[in-house]
Amino acid sequence: ISLKNEIDIEEENKDIVRRYKALLRSCNSEITREDKKLIRKGFNLAVDAHKNVRRKSGEPYIFHPINVAKIVAHQIGLDATSIASALLHDVVEDTNYKFEELEKLFGAGVAKIVEGLTKISKLSKESDISLQAENFKKLLLTLNDDIRVIIIKIADRLHNMQTLDAMPEHKQLKISSETLYIYAPLAHRIGLYN
Repeated sequence: ISLKNEIDIEEENKDIVRRYKALLRSCNSEITREDKKLIRKGFNLAVDAHKNVRRKSGEPYIFHPINVAKIVAHQIGLDATSIASALLHDVVEDTNYKFEELEKLFGAGVAKIVEGLTKISKLSKESDISLQAENFKKLLLTLNDDIRVIIIKIADRLHNMQTLDAMPEHKQLKISSETLYIYAPLAHRIGLYN
């Protein structure tokens, strides 16, 4: 590895730490030491799981879960379980981690939320939009035991929309129409107007 690459990686690592600290600052004031430990553990696992992975924009993949967690913490004000789940939301789908491992490390709450988020992502890959809409409806009915899954998915979608310019045009259209027809009405339905 060239010296320039090493410097770049060092700068990226500093940036990741800065973003993590900003995430912690964005949490509400009731956050406990235990909450911070859970969030830290989620962050550490997510960093490890997504290391060497980049987004379409070229930036480190970990920026995405950190941003989703920040939306969940700051703009929506959810709890530490939700913040940790947001940090881990792509871990099972995109890496070798299994739900059982997450359950051992983080407890049933986090594992169940990540499992719900992973199911939604799998449905998203369905190409037939009417079948997809039908699947989403079914899924939403099964997820009423933990609304946090839907809220984190909306935060995930919000960040994906904010970074849509890195995607090819056909993906932009697919993601935008899905957002317009499924996620925006859903967000309004649960009071997330902003």
